[in-house]
Amino acid sequence: MRFQVSVIAICLSLNGTAVSAQALEDEAAGDDAAIASSGDTTLLEMIVATAGRRDSEIANVAQNVSVIPRDEIERLTVGSNDAAHLVSRLVPGYQPDNQTISGASESYRGRSILILVDGVPRTTPLRNNTRILSLIDLDTVERVEIVSGASSLYGAGATGGVMNFITRRGEDETPRWTVETRVEAQTADLADSASPSTTVSVEGRRDAFDYFLSASGDWSRRLYDGKGDELASDGLLGQGGGDRTGKGNLFGRFGYEVDARRFDLSFDWTYAEQRPGFYTDYSGTRVRPDYSDPYTGEPLVEDSKYVTARYTDDAFVLGGLELTAFYNDIEKQSPETRLSAVNPSVLLTGLNQSVLEGQRFGLGATVRTPTDRIVEGSQLIWGADYTFDHITQSQVGSGDDVAAPLNQHQLGLFSQVEVPVHDRLRLSGGVRFDAFWLEVEDFTRPAYTVSGFAIPLPAIDVGGGNFDYQQFTFNAGAVFDVTEDAQLYGNFSQGYALADIGAFTRRAGVNGGFFGAEFCDAYAAFCRLGPSDFFISYADIAPEPQLVNTFEGGVRGDWGHFRASASAFLSLSENGLTYDAGTNTVTQQKERIWGGELTAAFDVTSAFTVGGTVGYVEGEYDSDGDGRIDEDLPNNRIASTWKSNLFASYTFANGIDTRADVELFSGRDQLRNDEIDGAALLHLSAQKTFDNGHKLSLGVFNVLDTDYANPTATATRGAEVPGLGRTIAFSYKAVF
Repeated sequence: MRFQVSVIAICLSLNGTAVSAQALEDEAAGDDAAIASSGDTTLLEMIVATAGRRDSEIANVAQNVSVIPRDEIERLTVGSNDAAHLVSRLVPGYQPDNQTISGASESYRGRSILILVDGVPRTTPLRNNTRILSLIDLDTVERVEIVSGASSLYGAGATGGVMNFITRRGEDETPRWTVETRVEAQTADLADSASPSTTVSVEGRRDAFDYFLSASGDWSRRLYDGKGDELASDGLLGQGGGDRTGKGNLFGRFGYEVDARRFDLSFDWTYAEQRPGFYTDYSGTRVRPDYSDPYTGEPLVEDSKYVTARYTDDAFVLGGLELTAFYNDIEKQSPETRLSAVNPSVLLTGLNQSVLEGQRFGLGATVRTPTDRIVEGSQLIWGADYTFDHITQSQVGSGDDVAAPLNQHQLGLFSQVEVPVHDRLRLSGGVRFDAFWLEVEDFTRPAYTVSGFAIPLPAIDVGGGNFDYQQFTFNAGAVFDVTEDAQLYGNFSQGYALADIGAFTRRAGVNGGFFGAEFCDAYAAFCRLGPSDFFISYADIAPEPQLVNTFEGGVRGDWGHFRASASAFLSLSENGLTYDAGTNTVTQQKERIWGGELTAAFDVTSAFTVGGTVGYVEGEYDSDGDGRIDEDLPNNRIASTWKSNLFASYTFANGIDTRADVELFSGRDQLRNDEIDGAALLHLSAQKTFDNGHKLSLGVFNVLDTDYANPTATATRGAEVPGLGRTIAFSYKAVF
């Protein structure tokens, strides 16, 4: 394994060009928490809403919690306004972002993360599509909360953790308008890469009514690597890239609050369209545009709408009450792909391009009941969730299904208790029961052209049916105050997820590979077992639900000028889910993942702060199904074993706020003939806020124009995808 390290970059980070000293009164360097804006608020006193479905101080949470507040969002998105990049820099358990519109292979502690906005899931559980995180408009976000470890508090899907984006709301008594313009460009070709964006927002409060409205749009053009070569538009095969994309977002949040009661209504509409210039060439040592093959497919399209209503009543007779209703309507159209070294099969006729459409409706109720009569200071959090999902995936042009249409009802009941058993010791525990009723509709899986096959692989009929699943999940934890400033914590938690059911139906007949048992069931003649019936039942290929057990322990503390945290975890599953990019197959197997995370921040002076994060993760699985864990997990689960972000921040006397970050990742060399190199990247930023509230910002991403392979993008299909070269960004924000 080759690990590129820039000594100059590290020295700059540790010795001083950097960002605001205020920053680390406000943050704990991106993990285990960022301190909210008041300098009097310590890390342990910060309030989070995600960990226990209620507002709670971090001091009461028996898990590793990261919080990124609004001021840090603004400070760290000068060079890149991508939510995935923000999170990957600040949260050590999150893999390096793949620098595309997709979140493919961006695992959290080697597993999936459940993405929420104001507590409502954005994920598509029946047909996994990772094009979520990079499309969240950070201009609408007040803070981000990340809770580590498997969890079932918000239902299925959080096998690695939960990430919750809390949106902004109006606070000022008079309307406040904000207009921000921004330009990003790469030094390899400033003219062809210059990408403009604009955001306009208004917020305010009038008596009991408050509002926040935002409209934003941006247009990306060509992108280049550290060598000055143009990046492919679809380097991850069917996931979309970051170039030639227009994006727009409309967001609104309205609130009405009287005494202890509040009603919130929000809407969010995201639209994006990418028109690739060329198809992708995977034949060389690096993924690149195929200039001999101009793109002729339909564009990538994202057209997703989200509506959420919430009512809270802190004077409810049984305690605090929260009622939530939401509706998600998504359309995610992928770009067309061709037969290639990383794509062994394509649809026989028409465009090899599909569109995923889905509707999701949900209701939730949470009650926080004080139980002081039993134990002083204790409380019970209990409630129920209901969701309905409908998902289809069809071929662009013909409209024919390429995966089975799916419908699912889910009902969850949960109860969580928190008990202070001593002034220094607090215990928590809970249970959740989930029931799923799944309908898989009959459909015909289309015919495919397959590399190495002399004839096309014929279409087969897939028989559907009705199926149900039930699962109990548990959690237990403890927090012990070693001193007023330091804590020990430990927990056991379980998370539950249905496998990517849509993917299993799309690959019906070949999930276990060519000439495996499933293949021979549908294509008996190919296996010389008699005539083929070209039929397979979903009941025979249905994946098992995935149950993950996480054990974690850690320490955290805030001593004023110094803040630090450390944690270690072990994650186990009997039926993990792994995608093999080489064979285009999906399998389930026993697996084990372990790792650790460290964060620290030190205020050298009132104006100068240094700190950083370090994360380690590794895992193994049962590769041959004999019940013994015997092989390292593939790179698309863990692309970089080690990951770190070192930073220094400095505020000059004239108010200019500067920051330097060194982002390091080791890559991975666990798999023979499939190594991923590491790299070190230097990022610089500076901001100046004027007396009238206007702000001027300048950022440079990958200052040294390092040429490197993006580890997460490379791991997705097993083909080397170069990372972004030097990018400069300029923005000006005016407030009226």
